[in-house]
Amino acid sequence: MAPDLDNFLRPLAIDSRSVLGLSHGLASTFTRLAAESPDQFLPTPISESMLRPARRIPGRFLAIDIGGTNLRVGFVELFSHGPEPLCVLLEEREPIEEHLKSDDPESLFSWIGRHIARTVRRACSEFAVPRDHELPMGVTFSFPMQQPSLAEAVLMPMGKGFALKADLDLAAHLVAGYDKHRAADLPPIRVAAIANDSVATLVSFSYQLPARDPGIRRRPAMALIVGTGCNATLPLRLSSLAPNKRPASVSVVRGIDDSSSDRRIVVNTEWSINGSAAPLRDLGLITTWDEILDHGGERPGFQPLEYMTAGRYLGELARLIFIDYYSRTSGKTPEDVVLTLPTPLRHRFGLSTFFLSHFRPDSKRGSLVQQLDEEFPTEENEGTNHFHWTPELADVLYRIAKAVEVRAAGIIAAATLGLLRSTGELPPPLSSIDGDVNRTEEEEELAVGYTGGCIQHFLDYLDDTQRFIDEALRLEHAAVSGGRAAPRVVLVPCHDGGLTGAGILVPAALAIRRNVLTDYSHFVDVMAVLPADELHHPMATTRASAQSRLTPLQDQRQVSRSVTAPCISCYSPAPYRRLKN
Repeated sequence: MAPDLDNFLRPLAIDSRSVLGLSHGLASTFTRLAAESPDQFLPTPISESMLRPARRIPGRFLAIDIGGTNLRVGFVELFSHGPEPLCVLLEEREPIEEHLKSDDPESLFSWIGRHIARTVRRACSEFAVPRDHELPMGVTFSFPMQQPSLAEAVLMPMGKGFALKADLDLAAHLVAGYDKHRAADLPPIRVAAIANDSVATLVSFSYQLPARDPGIRRRPAMALIVGTGCNATLPLRLSSLAPNKRPASVSVVRGIDDSSSDRRIVVNTEWSINGSAAPLRDLGLITTWDEILDHGGERPGFQPLEYMTAGRYLGELARLIFIDYYSRTSGKTPEDVVLTLPTPLRHRFGLSTFFLSHFRPDSKRGSLVQQLDEEFPTEENEGTNHFHWTPELADVLYRIAKAVEVRAAGIIAAATLGLLRSTGELPPPLSSIDGDVNRTEEEEELAVGYTGGCIQHFLDYLDDTQRFIDEALRLEHAAVSGGRAAPRVVLVPCHDGGLTGAGILVPAALAIRRNVLTDYSHFVDVMAVLPADELHHPMATTRASAQSRLTPLQDQRQVSRSVTAPCISCYSPAPYRRLKN
């Protein structure tokens, strides 16, 4: 007898009350991990003040984004004025093939270096990039790493199918890979800034966040990545970290950072690593299917939260659940069932999250059966065990995919609320005893910048995540009689944050290189060495620079006054002069 599908999928069920409870469990867990875990809540040398630049710094900056699926290379142009703060130029996007992930590091970094060299050559032709000066580059790297400084990164154990060894010097390997393909007419490069993908997204989100409706106060609170993998970043007070986790140096901006020694720094949470599993297990959210998926992976037990929420794994999870259901329906063992399926579905990761993202009854690609027949044709199967897609089986797979997506959305909603609670960004609800509930000040929104193909495209992942966030907050505040309304937590798109965030960090890194710190209680004063009103670059094409030209110092008779600015093509300050009109 076929199992009732609703009962069969009950282990995946999650509701708003479960989300609320999980958020509190994760808040406590995140607080402990920040203080204790050597693998999670990794500090960066970036202070919160660097997320809120007082002025825009114009120029074009080389940037790369090494993700779990794609490599992106391009130039990020920052504008000093105008409605658009930036744009991306000469972008190239290339998929990272599986053999590159598992080969020796030299193969991967040589491949990356070839694409960097190709983009730099285009820039030399189209932007007149100087060929005889070092070109600073910003890097986004979507994996755990330790950062002694903004320009340095040592890799930690990795996931997403990559086999790069820990303790690898990222900057040195990137430069070496580029040098293999650098011709004599191309400039050398230097890695100026490195950031994790979620850190870069937060940098980009904070830089670009537009003003919204009048009457709503809105500020960037965190960045969220749900693509091939899953991660989050937000500012955290130094006191929340164990002393041995606090960075040796932190960079701040004059006039924005507070004067206390307990500043907030950007922290890469790596929240999906195994330290976050306990609350999921306590609430019974980890199923037998999750354990099968985990045990078949590269590193069992490494990233349980990611296995339940991220694009690399959700399609495989749905495949395992479908095989289990079909096995119970047919009375065959799972091993025998696998042999009857279309060839791709017999193998791990044969059912992709990408396919399920668009697998809907109302799809323009036809009915569910038509979509499956096109993606997984069954004509190649022979004999008595011939498999056919039927409307019933197609509906089963769709409902499995939807249940997987809804649970993932609930977990991400809970993790988002839990992270904001752990840092004090999301305070507990206040009762009428605590204050005036009829407050008149503007409503505050906590903006969470999100990116990643999975949360954007996998069925209703984004809408369900926002719905769970809203419902959990309403539940919590309804429990307090006469309680004030909670700050809204709003998911706001921040796409391309990996590439643009890397570019945004370059001008700050150029200034930071002129300051050497040895103790975390002292801070670089970025704006003191970056005169914002006068900072221009030889490659700048901003609206402001259209009014005046910058040229290397050649004729003292034409000079009105001197400006010292970090040149985009080198690290040492280059003297430039503004010509008289």
